[in-house]
Amino acid sequence: MDSGDMQVKILNKRASGQAFEVILTPTSPEPKDFPLSPLRKKETSLHEIQRKLEAAEERRKSQQAEVLKHLAEKHEHGKEVIQKAIDESCNFSKMAQEKLAQKMEANKENRSAHMAALNEKFKEKDKKLEEVRKNKEANKDKEN
Repeated sequence: MDSGDMQVKILNKRASGQAFEVILTPTSPEPKDFPLSPLRKKETSLHEIQRKLEAAEERRKSQQAEVLKHLAEKHEHGKEVIQKAIDESCNFSKMAQEKLAQKMEANKENRSAHMAALNEKFKEKDKKLEEVRKNKEANKDKEN
């Protein structure tokens, strides 16, 4: 069997398979010509160059606009985060002040109630002491 640059010979067949011998033909003595320089492209016109430059400028502007848009979004997000933190801080301060005012009011009311209870208790003791004095004086007068 011959095929261009190689020759294949079938060797004897075996039960395990078939064997082949491949013989490559030697290369031709004359080297093939390969072009040393790339093929020349057709000349590009001034209009074509201008069109390509404009397209590149448009791509650059578009990319720059995307970058600016992304930066503006990041900046806006940062402002929102800072504003949210400020709002939460203010709300926390207000809530803390309100809780403190409520606790102080409750303490004031408790103290007032406690003082009123003590005053009532002292008034009762004064009344009992006054009664005991009167009874003592009455007992003295009876003895005399």
